[in-house]
Formats: sequence, C-alpha cells, structure tokens
Amino acid sequence: MSLETIRLSQPARDQLIRLKRVTGIKHWNVLCRWALAYSLQEGSTPLVRDITTDSNVEMSWKTFAGQYGDIYLALLKERCLRDGEEPTDEAVSRTLTIHLHRGIGYMAGRNDLHTIQGLVMSAAG
Repeated sequence: MSLETIRLSQPARDQLIRLKRVTGIKHWNVLCRWALAYSLQEGSTPLVRDITTDSNVEMSWKTFAGQYGDIYLALLKERCLRDGEEPTDEAVSRTLTIHLHRGIGYMAGRNDLHTIQGLVMSAAG
C-alpha cells in the first residue's frame, strides 16, 4: 500500500459516479477531499479495515491533495496517533484508504446532497 497512488474500490467508484451526477462536481479528487474530511471529523475509527481497491479509479497523492498535501498528511498522521497507531507510511496510507471509503459512503448515503450548495450546507450544519 502506498500513499503515492490512491485507488478506490468498485463500490466507492459507483458512489462517486452518483455523487458527481447529483452535485455537479466533476473531479474525483474534489469529492474525495470532501469525503476524507467527513470521515476524519467523526470521532470513531472506521469499522471496515480491509478494503479491496479493485476499481479503475486511481489518482496520485499530488492530484488528491493538491496544494494542501502537507495539511492532509498532517491530519492523517494526527488521526493515526489518535487511533493508537504509529504514523508510519503504511499506517497513514491505510488510514487514508479507510477514512476515504467511509467518507464516500457517508456522502452517498445523504439524501440532501443534490448540489454543491447542499454539500457545503451539510458540512456547515
């Protein structure tokens, strides 16, 4: 597992396709950033630990994180520590994968995300 290339599962890909359609957000990485933030704000550790990243959706860390790569990396390392794990490269990569997938599931399960405004309002409220 590597932080250099982020891959998604087939169910996550399908959920993102739906989210792209209903929100009008065109880029995977933007939706994935929102998904990561949704999951990281949750206090609990994701229940699912093993995720099969079998879809054709993949992006580089640079594409995912953009100019805020250092901030996302710090958030992931802090989350590792909070969850009782040493923030090794492997642990950070696993934390990204499980939180990204949980966040995508959270977003896909919301019925109020019909627009970008709905996404912003759900994050603010």
